[in-house]
Amino acid sequence: MPKNFVLPTSLEPYKGIGDSRAHVKKFQSMIFFNGANNEPILCRAFPTYLDGAALLWFSKLSAASISSFEELARSFIDYFAGSRIYVHGLDYLGTIRQGHHESLKEYMTRFAEVTMKIPDLDPAVHLHALKAGLRPGKFRETIAVTKPKTLKEFRERVAEQMEIEELHEAERTERKQPRKEEDKTIRSLNNKEPRKQFKLTPKFDNYTRFKTKRKKIIKEILNVKIIKPPARAGSYQDQRFVDRSKHCTFHQKYGHMTDECVIAKDLLERLARQSLLDKYVKGRRNKENTRDREERQRTSENKDDNKWSNPNPPKGIINYISGGFTGRGETNAARK
Repeated sequence: MPKNFVLPTSLEPYKGIGDSRAHVKKFQSMIFFNGANNEPILCRAFPTYLDGAALLWFSKLSAASISSFEELARSFIDYFAGSRIYVHGLDYLGTIRQGHHESLKEYMTRFAEVTMKIPDLDPAVHLHALKAGLRPGKFRETIAVTKPKTLKEFRERVAEQMEIEELHEAERTERKQPRKEEDKTIRSLNNKEPRKQFKLTPKFDNYTRFKTKRKKIIKEILNVKIIKPPARAGSYQDQRFVDRSKHCTFHQKYGHMTDECVIAKDLLERLARQSLLDKYVKGRRNKENTRDREERQRTSENKDDNKWSNPNPPKGIINYISGGFTGRGETNAARK
């Protein structure tokens, strides 16, 4: 072997399954690429890329039965001819048809994937199969009129048709885009209709009358951190389609006023009943607080009455006369 010769490492060993002719061609091209082009090197290096059944075949060759690499390759190809596996043959090309909604580019790509696996394909057969598989339409009629005689001429017509199809597809996409935006807007508006019908119910029967507007109270108690703003404050979605003339100080979003916000109104009422907003209260507290105070007073009075009451009342009365018991002492004794 030559001193600087290195065996290629990218070629997978042949195991007896697959195209034996393709394996020989790959082997020769790699050996020639590495600078070796003589019979002894080809013959000695070839068994290195055999494995399994193929290596077993080589080991059974009789001594001095091979005189050249050409003879070795021919014997190898003939022996494993039955192991050649193709995805499709020539007969399959006649079954490939362009789909009704398949673009010309997709059809040509699918056809090329099949033809690449068929060795020694006749160009005339290739061209005839391509023409026959075209979908009925204007392009097929154009091919029938121009009658391209070679694959090169046919591919030139195909390239022109692909550009036309891509242009039409781009135009269809542009026309569909505004419709999608309109559909989104319509769906957004339709989704808002149920929300308009939904209305929060106040949690209190009556509310404290404040001497200051709720908007100002909300701002002040937010500043002093008596309350915290909602978790999603300022990040609400669909703010493009709301009435921006209305703004809620508590929710920090557009669409409704602070005085119309039931949540803010209930929040202020809870704080007022906890005596946290006394400086904003107008006059006395509401009637409900008065009733609570009266109820506490009645409860306190009841406790005082019960404090002096005898928990064990007498079961009867004993009549006692100074100087002794009367003759009716037994009868006048305990009455229940």
